[in-house]
Formats: sequence, C-alpha cells, structure tokens
Amino acid sequence: MIKTNEKNKEILKIEHLTMKYTSGLIRTKITYGAKDVSFHINSGEVVSLVGESGSGKSTVANVIMRFLKPSEGKIFFGGRPVEKIKIKKYYKLVQSIFQDPYSCYNSFYKVDHIFRQAFNHAMPNVSIRERRNIFAKAIDTVGLDPKETLGRYPHQLSGGQLQRLLIARALMFKPRLLIADEPTSMIDSSSRADVLNLFKQLQDDYEISILFITHDIGQAQYLSHRVIVMKEGTIIEQGPTNDVFTSPEHAYTKNLLACVPSIYRKWY
Repeated sequence: MIKTNEKNKEILKIEHLTMKYTSGLIRTKITYGAKDVSFHINSGEVVSLVGESGSGKSTVANVIMRFLKPSEGKIFFGGRPVEKIKIKKYYKLVQSIFQDPYSCYNSFYKVDHIFRQAFNHAMPNVSIRERRNIFAKAIDTVGLDPKETLGRYPHQLSGGQLQRLLIARALMFKPRLLIADEPTSMIDSSSRADVLNLFKQLQDDYEISILFITHDIGQAQYLSHRVIVMKEGTIIEQGPTNDVFTSPEHAYTKNLLACVPSIYRKWY
C-alpha cells in the first residue's frame, strides 16, 4: 500500500498549461485544446481526468508525454522542469498506455517485437538473457503466462491480452508515472474489469502514480483518489473522488453523473 510519508510527495505539477491551435490565412481562428490547466499528482496516487470527447483530456496527456509542446505554461516532474530532463531518461520515468492496443502492434511481427524495440531504444547494452528475464517478469506481473503469449502474432491474442502486454512493456522501465489514456475503451467488458483491477494492484504494490484518462465515471470512481473534470479544454471541477461525485458543484459534472445508467431508475 502507499506509505504515509510518500503519499503527499508531489511527483507531477502542471501550471497554467495552454495549448492553442491557429487556422486560416485571412481570418485567423484560435482553437484551444487546453486552456489554463493546473493540477498535480502525488506519489502513489491515481488521478482521473474525466470529460466528454473533445474536452481536452488527451491533449493534456500528449503534452505531459512531450508529444506536443505547450503554447503556454510549465510542467514539472519531481520538482524539475520537464524540458530540463533528457527525453530518454524522461521516458523511463513516465510511460503511457494508449486507447487502442491493436494499433500499437505491427501485424507482420510477433508481439515480442515491442519489447525488443523498447530495449534497443532505452537499454541497448542489456544482454539477451537479461532481457528475457526482465520482460518475462513484467509479463508475469500483469497476470499473463510468457509461454502462452510470447512468440505469437497480435491476431492470435485478445484485446485484453494485447493491452496487458503494453502495460508489461511500460513496467519494464519501473516508471514513476503511468499515463493511461482510455485504456479500456477498445476491449471487451470482461477484459475491462481485469485491466482496471491490474491498475489498482500496480498502484497498491508498486506505488506507481497513474493519470487515468476516461469518459467513464464508474471507472474513475472505482480507481481514483482524486478526479479532475474537464470541459472545452478547461478544468471546471476537481477534488477527492467521493466529494466530486457525491456532491458536485458544477452543472456540467451534475449532467455527467445524471447520464450514468442506474439499476434503480426506470428506462422509458
């Protein structure tokens, strides 16, 4: 479980993050992917970023992963500006899990290929024997049998297995922060529950901080310590998960909660 002395240690801090896009030659139009976004994540904490499609959740994730350079604002990791951290080192500390596991694999290669690529990029001097031990241990951590998954092509495995392999690849580097962008939206419901429980286990056993991005309020409530609600690129509400979901202050949050199906409410 999270150690008390580590729980309040800030690992990621975002200050006034703004991402704007301009379009048009004569009449310039500015569109905001994120506008004045500020929040933090503590060590060993799960924070959910919640909102409808187009609310800016993935934009924030892409900026944290340094796929996009923000128009304004600052991002700090471990108290240091992220631009001061070498990109190769940064990607050992911060790993991401994407929405569509199928698109992360090349169908012409066996699934082992994603592990070889990761090693060649980040740990090229590790021996083949050590590599096998490292990713076999990572695969075992996510509840898969290396003998049943390695050596197969992507089409021979389920979406849940492919997503777990991506999580295993991320764990090889022992990251301090995991960015999970809608990690269950492309897999079946039974695998969805397994992946959510896996994230919960990782947070408990390894004290990994997780930024969990989702439009599913049920998943956010189940998994996270705090929740951040976004709309049209801005944060409209944030706080402890139970506080936000049981006593929402903003009308948008109330509407999101009202859309959640209930077994106690009749459908007409």
